[in-house]
Amino acid sequence: MLDVWPWDGDLNEVRAALSGGRILAIPTESSYGLAVDPRSIAGVEAIYRLKERERGKPLPVVVASLEQVIDLGVEPNEAIRFAEAHWPAPLTVVAPLRSGVSVPAAAGGDTLAVRVPDHDRLRGFVQALGHPLTATSANRSGEPPACDLADLEPILDATGALVIGGERTPGGLASTVVSWTSAGLRVLRRGRFEF
Repeated sequence: MLDVWPWDGDLNEVRAALSGGRILAIPTESSYGLAVDPRSIAGVEAIYRLKERERGKPLPVVVASLEQVIDLGVEPNEAIRFAEAHWPAPLTVVAPLRSGVSVPAAAGGDTLAVRVPDHDRLRGFVQALGHPLTATSANRSGEPPACDLADLEPILDATGALVIGGERTPGGLASTVVSWTSAGLRVLRRGRFEF
């Protein structure tokens, strides 16, 4: 049985669940995402185990604002400035971390994928929570992402995960992913955001 939590539930209990290693399932613009604090080694590891995901693949992160991007240690670059002009949007930017900054969701790399989601309730939730969340698709690697509670049940059953909201998501394309190179903006994955 899934533990469905209302959007306006007690955030102190959500924070305690996250710090205790529980995973959240959060609705996004397209499907459910698996969420932990991106700075939590234990939380990030729990997602890798649940998804049966290769450890070297970074986890994308949703933030409520540019301030949260910078607080994570991301170096504002041209891609971030481009995204800032379009956020909130299903537009994920792979940007460099400042020198010496390590974020477990980056999987040992020197970049982090971040976005301000085009989902008012999720953005408000992340803002009220006070820190970013990972938002990798709620599925086992290679399987379709979960869009509703029935899809989530076989993935999350017996994990103790909290499902936030519980509504059906629209499905469809995931966010567009971009980075910035010396040649300019580079599209890494075409998705919901159109240029």
